[in-house]
Amino acid sequence: MAATLITMKLLVDSCPPCPRVVFAEAHKDAVDFLFSLLAIPSGKVLKQLGNESMVGCIGNLYTSIEKLDEPYVQPGVAKDAILTPTVLSPAAKSNRSFFRLPELSPSMKRFFGWGGYAYSSSRNYVTEERGAQCPMCGSQMFGDSQYVSSEHLTQEAKGLVQGGMVTYTVTDDLKIFPMSNISSIALINTVAVRDLGALQERTVQLGYKEGVEILKTSLQSKTVLTDVFLGKKT
Repeated sequence: MAATLITMKLLVDSCPPCPRVVFAEAHKDAVDFLFSLLAIPSGKVLKQLGNESMVGCIGNLYTSIEKLDEPYVQPGVAKDAILTPTVLSPAAKSNRSFFRLPELSPSMKRFFGWGGYAYSSSRNYVTEERGAQCPMCGSQMFGDSQYVSSEHLTQEAKGLVQGGMVTYTVTDDLKIFPMSNISSIALINTVAVRDLGALQERTVQLGYKEGVEILKTSLQSKTVLTDVFLGKKT
């Protein structure tokens, strides 16, 4: 399967005996992918990973979305689309998702509205069930509405978070928030880096294999980036 690769820049504390990832600098594509893990149906997870216990830190992704301020969310995208998904979420529909999540083809998406003119407010309602009763006027809804695909949107306009010049911090246990100099310094202090001279930058690629490993590890560990990109701590 051809994989689309994303890069993330890791800040690594290389002090022996256990090197660790302090945090990662990530752009929109990587963040959209990480958040899309929440929208993968449980059956898809089991198919990818097998029937394994779901412990670890994937819940931090959920909390990160809850705390994400509106200026960092794409216009017109509701965070609830991922937090409580009933259909495939905007982040999961990004071209950067590696798991081939199910998506209805445009030919399968049909919506019906009221085709009359007497009740203008009736035109505000659509349904997937042909002949359903309009809640405004009580008439049956037979008018076929044409579905407009989002395929014309650029990659930058897809997904959940804003892109452009915005970068994001991803912690070892998958907390995600907009990056700033102050937050980076605070995080270095929080994780108790003993020797600043031992900090190293490392750029890693994130493809299908790494995506599966991040998903699997996030259900089992609270040191996901370290486990996936540096090997499990001893």
